[in-house]
Amino acid sequence: MTRLISFLVLGAMLVLSSCQKDSPQPTQSQATPSDVSSSAQVVKVVGHFIPKAAGAPANVELEITPGFHVNANPATFPYLIATEILPGTVDGITVGKIVYPAGVAQKFAFADQPLSVYEGKVTIPIPLTVAPDAKGERMLPMKLRVQACDTEKCLPPSTLDSAIAINIDALRQ
Repeated sequence: MTRLISFLVLGAMLVLSSCQKDSPQPTQSQATPSDVSSSAQVVKVVGHFIPKAAGAPANVELEITPGFHVNANPATFPYLIATEILPGTVDGITVGKIVYPAGVAQKFAFADQPLSVYEGKVTIPIPLTVAPDAKGERMLPMKLRVQACDTEKCLPPSTLDSAIAINIDALRQ
């Protein structure tokens, strides 16, 4: 009897796994506009590039799912939500004024004129100044405010939490 139950369970598992292979679940790169309900589902912080020398900026790399865009900073119109990094504070590190990369002008049916947007991968430099007496490693927290849109509608804005690990001693070498 135990063998029969084990055989039936194994058979059911094989049938279920073969059904799942025929209908894959969407991943971030496969997401379609109808599959998502939040900007956080289509915009990800995929990398932090730490400065290699004192005075060099740290870089934050964003990845936006194909089929979506976010407004550049500055946004084309005041009522649009611009992509914005809001750095936190940490002892020994001061964040300078962030100068955002230029967006790409795209024409959408819902707007009379092209909008300045980011699509695909975007790198945003974060200027840092390290205090002369600072030592060791610090975590610089940040929040990224975005609103993702497709060609027809915009999703609710999201705030993504992230942080950059900065080895101050390595900057001075």
